[in-house]
Amino acid sequence: MHAVLWEVVAVSEQVGEASLEEFALPESWRPVLAGETSQPYFGALAEFVAAQRAEHQVFPPQGEVFSALEATPYEKVKVLLLGQDPYHDDGQAHGMCFSVRPGTKVPPSLRNIFKELRTDLGVETPDNGYLMHWAEQGVLLLNAVLTVRAHEANSHKGKGWEKFTDAVIRAVNDRAEPCVFVLWGNYAKKKLPLIDTTRHVVVQGAHPSPLSAKLFLGSRPFSQIDKALADLGHEPMDWRIPNLEES
Repeated sequence: MHAVLWEVVAVSEQVGEASLEEFALPESWRPVLAGETSQPYFGALAEFVAAQRAEHQVFPPQGEVFSALEATPYEKVKVLLLGQDPYHDDGQAHGMCFSVRPGTKVPPSLRNIFKELRTDLGVETPDNGYLMHWAEQGVLLLNAVLTVRAHEANSHKGKGWEKFTDAVIRAVNDRAEPCVFVLWGNYAKKKLPLIDTTRHVVVQGAHPSPLSAKLFLGSRPFSQIDKALADLGHEPMDWRIPNLEES
């Protein structure tokens, strides 16, 4: 059966037609993740999220769960930045780790990222936290868990997303083209066994959360990423985020 049809059939056995779009993978990722979407756990996960949306407010909004995969096609990934859980306050999460849409107040972790980026590379702090410019250059902004109930951090932890996003990490690891994996914080560092460090470069460090900001600030992760990209033969990153008036 064609991969796209198989994906739709597998998920539709568990959830209604209204939820199909939410769990249809972006085209470039379908061949490498089709084995996941056809497994029972994925159908159960889709059913869980659909039930949560019926009873609660869930972030990111429907249709934005796979925004990171949509923005950064499989064959274009050169950096994988791993977050843990989507933002859980109103108007923040849109399917890309650490990023918020233009006009949304920049959350504390992202403020620390911008602060370190300025210290490390002299990049001016933007007036918004929309990281699409990074994603379009090949930075996969992947959370380990892709949905969350409003105002309840980690509320969708352990429901199946981790199994799916581990498969995403493995798929990137299995590519012939080497890339840079960025693991900030103890949770992200637990994914190190999924990565072949003889072919890829791993940049590890403290999480930019205010709880660990003293360790993150001054760690110069962006310089490390840029050096790794150069060593792997990739084009350098343009870390600057366009200001709203430039958009």
